[in-house]
Amino acid sequence: MGRRVAITGAGTVNALGGDVPSTLVALAAGRVAIGPLAFDEVERLSIRIGGQIRDWDAEGRFDRQELALYDRATQFAVEAARQAVADAGLTLTEGESLRAGVVMGTGGGGYTTIDDAYRAVHAQGKNRVHPFTIPRLMHNAAAAHLAMRHALKGPSFTVSSACASSNHAMGLAFQMVRSGACDVMLTGGSEATLCFGGIKAWEGLRVMSPDGCRPFCATRNGMVQGEGAAVFVFEDWDRATARGAPILAEVAGFSMTSDAADIVLPDPDGAARAMRGAMADAGLTERQVGYINAHGTGTAANDRSEVQAIRSVFGDAPPPVSSTKSMHGHLLGATGAVELLAVVMALRDGVLAPTAGHVQPDPACPVDCIPNDARRARVDAALSNAFAFGGMNACLALRRA
Repeated sequence: MGRRVAITGAGTVNALGGDVPSTLVALAAGRVAIGPLAFDEVERLSIRIGGQIRDWDAEGRFDRQELALYDRATQFAVEAARQAVADAGLTLTEGESLRAGVVMGTGGGGYTTIDDAYRAVHAQGKNRVHPFTIPRLMHNAAAAHLAMRHALKGPSFTVSSACASSNHAMGLAFQMVRSGACDVMLTGGSEATLCFGGIKAWEGLRVMSPDGCRPFCATRNGMVQGEGAAVFVFEDWDRATARGAPILAEVAGFSMTSDAADIVLPDPDGAARAMRGAMADAGLTERQVGYINAHGTGTAANDRSEVQAIRSVFGDAPPPVSSTKSMHGHLLGATGAVELLAVVMALRDGVLAPTAGHVQPDPACPVDCIPNDARRARVDAALSNAFAFGGMNACLALRRA
């Protein structure tokens, strides 16, 4: 089975809070951070709500040289990683840095940089864009800057598999530590697509809600986008315990599957195989899983399909399930990373985050979605689901430390 893998640090920036403690307080309170969007040309959009980070002071956090290189998504990743490293009390010798790396997930990369560059060239008629446009927009920018900032000289790369990106990234980081290829990995996801072009593109799919995200609810009418990042320190268990590091949870299993069916419509079989695979990898039975953090986008097809998958795995009495997208929005490639915080809260603190905004049960989604109010329960093992366009599924299994 290989080595055990501990989560020893966590950091985040998202619409619910600028760090892990404030995010967990908001999750436990069921606070919804979705509201009116504020950016250039928002009045041209039909969808004008999202989980936007307010009062982000980039100039106060980064110097001019850094700002020239950091897209908004990279800024979020750098801050979340700073918090995670501090939380873990992580220091590395020169030799240890050779066995430490970064795997980050993103769906859109430097989306605001792309939007700004297109606006400059097409709308404003300029013939030049910023000289660092490519280093800012490239999908691996955040991973590169985390490696440079924290002197991580082992594997460093980015996974981009739409809304499963960060679960794929964290799963690969887990496998590298478990196999002995690395001792420490920074991993998670970052996304910042709340800009005119980002929302306009999604409007074309007609899956966006104009009034809120209500997963598993009979009144649900679509997803709501969010932005932000979450980064974790995954560490060899023996190394972590030897240095007296705090252990937030144990990453115990991972599985990824492909529907191989449709570019946008989910197939319950692929999701079910991912959950079964993660449990098998962790050595868990269905009865040991006490909580599932659902992908739960709030679209008619996704929620119905995911519930079918859950019930096919767990039978007629599955464990409690919730979707925190109802509070912070759908962070696309970063969503699984932010949602892993809710899994850690369930395992460590015994608090199950609710599915906010729930109005009416949907007979097509027969599942305990922890409607509106958080619940206290001892959870020894949990799953975190992420399913993406293209039929790409990734499920993580975690144990209480």
